[in-house]
Amino acid sequence: MSIYDRHIIARLLKGYFALVGGLILFFIVLHYVEYVDDFLDRGATMKDVFLVYYPNYVPEIVRLISPLALYLAAVFLTGRLAQHLEISSLQTSGVRLGRLMLPYLAVGMVLTIVLFWMGGWVVPTTNTVRLAFEQEYTKSGARRLEYANIHRQNEPGSMLSVNFYEPTSQTATSVTLEQFSDRQRLVSRIDAPRMSWVDSLGVWRLYDPTVRTFDPSGTETRVNHALLDTLLSLQPRDLARTQGDVDAMTLPEAHAYIETLKRTGANRVGQPQVAYFSRYSYPLAHIILLLLAVPMASVRRRGGQAVQIGLGLFIAFSYLAVMKLTEPFGYSEMIPPIAAAWLPHVLFLAASLILLARTRT
Repeated sequence: MSIYDRHIIARLLKGYFALVGGLILFFIVLHYVEYVDDFLDRGATMKDVFLVYYPNYVPEIVRLISPLALYLAAVFLTGRLAQHLEISSLQTSGVRLGRLMLPYLAVGMVLTIVLFWMGGWVVPTTNTVRLAFEQEYTKSGARRLEYANIHRQNEPGSMLSVNFYEPTSQTATSVTLEQFSDRQRLVSRIDAPRMSWVDSLGVWRLYDPTVRTFDPSGTETRVNHALLDTLLSLQPRDLARTQGDVDAMTLPEAHAYIETLKRTGANRVGQPQVAYFSRYSYPLAHIILLLLAVPMASVRRRGGQAVQIGLGLFIAFSYLAVMKLTEPFGYSEMIPPIAAAWLPHVLFLAASLILLARTRT
């Protein structure tokens, strides 16, 4: 490693960590101003807010802002080198732009690996605390729960419908369990006003259920029970879906969860799939943004570094805007969720390679 490489890495990391710290503080202040009324109205103490909630929010904030912080640090550093003619001097002496980018890409690769590991295994642990806090103390958190009109496939030919599910007590109301034959003929149906999970037995307990069975001729037989324990492939978590479920799961857990949703015939599975695939695609934004930052900032422009930073911010927020614009198409499955997660990164990777090819090397 040359002196130049060590110099670039040290200055880039210095700028990166300074920006990460500043953006974390900025985000927390804005978030607190927006949600302080919810915290106070719902009884959250300031001790819990600042010693429990926000410390567990910081890893998620770092995961989200890390590519932006690295990009801005690279734009600022490269812009200063360009304005001081250091890059021109190196290129005049025969050093190509690709060689100048190596220390940047080395830092980007390390951060990509670290953020992939954090997003896959560390952040889900802290998000469990954060999401539980939001569920209890914010209005937006309370709206994330899918609690009404739930329909799940228990197994092939068996469908469970629930009018309302309360995850704290693990109790469902207005429950219907239908069993169909291979020819899609209704074989049996169980209706119960209430169903609850018995953790010690690992079964669902139906209260006052009515069991109807239908023979091939259509004759109905009806039997009433006081209690009926039934073993379903559906677990409580399969009913208690929230918008942030995948955020609180490690990558293996998220994969298993999505497979369960598909197996049980759950609706609106696009959003958790986009969140899952984004765990793989988003860390690569470090590399893609560096490929944009260095060629763009290495060219001296009129207006100096202010213009470089302004142009850099425009590109960064365009990147984020494209990501946010494609996500709803993946949520609704108008395009495959994996495409919604990867498309913005592929587009900007192509743009970065074109910019790199057109920049004087």
